[in-house]
Amino acid sequence: MVHTSGRGDALLSPSVTRRVVEAARPNRSLRAALATREQGTLELIARGLSNREIGAALIVEESSIRTHVKRVPMRLGLRDLVQAVILTYGNGIDRPRR
Repeated sequence: MVHTSGRGDALLSPSVTRRVVEAARPNRSLRAALATREQGTLELIARGLSNREIGAALIVEESSIRTHVKRVPMRLGLRDLVQAVILTYGNGIDRPRR
């Protein structure tokens, strides 16, 4: 904790982090906001797969996956994929693998 603060990084307690995630949630559910392929793409992004790996898993061309990846944050009203993954975890859709 001291080293984190010394580097100028912030340290948030789990309860604060949970409140931040709750505040960032859009008013509608993730599943309602995204097309089926976009949902699957987001879940695999949250697991850390590359576009190529996602394409292979969903049996879709990598170029199509790139399109889905670009659309996910836009459809959810988010700034980037990082926010989308945080939102995914916060909604219990996926959890990071250890």
